[in-house]
Amino acid sequence: MQHTVVVITDIYAPPAVIFDLELDMDEHSASLHATDEVAVTSTGRSTLGEGDEVSFAARHFGWRFSMTSRITQYNRPYSFTDEQVRGPFAAMQHEHVFDDQPGGWTRMHDRFTVTAPFGVLGHLALRLAVSPYLRRLLEQRAAHIKTRAEAGTPFTE
Repeated sequence: MQHTVVVITDIYAPPAVIFDLELDMDEHSASLHATDEVAVTSTGRSTLGEGDEVSFAARHFGWRFSMTSRITQYNRPYSFTDEQVRGPFAAMQHEHVFDDQPGGWTRMHDRFTVTAPFGVLGHLALRLAVSPYLRRLLEQRAAHIKTRAEAGTPFTE
């Protein structure tokens, strides 16, 4: 059973700035410092590109989890998608979309779709605990990206 979390954030910066920040694994780790997240890329570079993989290790719900994702769609600076290759979910797809808006700002869409393992019990855990937790993580990450993008971009409306 699938569940999708959508977080939309308005950022006063152009799509390219936000796109690059979203693919920077140093920024990723900084945005989720409370989880002790570590990200290691398949290329050794901190910035991901199409086809690259990244392995994450972090503490969630008091347990250490690991997951590897691959960039499966890449359309700079407007969108990219990463999908779980190995990890805790039966399946995971995270779509990142950056819509250029009149006046020079961007609407960032995070669409995080997961399929729970363990049948009905997994679905129940996903719905009651994991999904709200994922929403908070995505909102925290989006707030970090917004702050970083807007700090580096002069904006006048």
